[in-house]
Amino acid sequence: MPFLVRISRALLLLSLVSITLPSVAKPIADSDLSVAPLMNGQTVPSAQVSSLNGNSTDIAKLIDGKPSVIFFYRGGWCPFCNAQMGQLKAIEQDLLKMGFQLIGISPDSPQMLQTSLTDQKLDYTLVSDSELHAMRAFGLAYYTSAKTTERYRKKMQLGNKLWTTPAGDERLVLPVPAIYIVDADGLVHFQYVNPNFRVRAAPKLIITAAELIAKP
Repeated sequence: MPFLVRISRALLLLSLVSITLPSVAKPIADSDLSVAPLMNGQTVPSAQVSSLNGNSTDIAKLIDGKPSVIFFYRGGWCPFCNAQMGQLKAIEQDLLKMGFQLIGISPDSPQMLQTSLTDQKLDYTLVSDSELHAMRAFGLAYYTSAKTTERYRKKMQLGNKLWTTPAGDERLVLPVPAIYIVDADGLVHFQYVNPNFRVRAAPKLIITAAELIAKP
């Protein structure tokens, strides 16, 4: 599946139209190329994630009437994710001026999230999705291959929970990296989903999309 980028003036007129999604988790995809992500014109679904202190919260409630830039990343162990978090930090003030908040979601534990916040001196919100609720609700979760699972657990020393595939194999589950820009009602106006984890949405693209969405 090629990367998905969707932004249009027509969608910016959907502020009064919302496609409500049921809070039903999508199946974990067989690979990163077969995910079925949440699309423009749909609304952020209800999904439980954990805060830094381990308390459960709903991702939809985190928006709480505030326009948001939500990004899914693989974990603080991933150099491409760390680079992206740094890029988002660099444009955070521009996003804040437009009224947006930044929310990062990964399968990292709350303790690992705190390490990322401290090491990178981040001010925005990171939440743990170690039980895959948000990743599955957004349609981004996929089983890594046996080779990738073994390599990541050995080289990166990942302690992530293993999940059993329909065939009975134990694998790591990761999200396809994604950016979602939503309005105060949780309506998705822009999304960028790319199975190539080495390629992330450029900061300029994110700023441009946010500017279009923020315009009255």
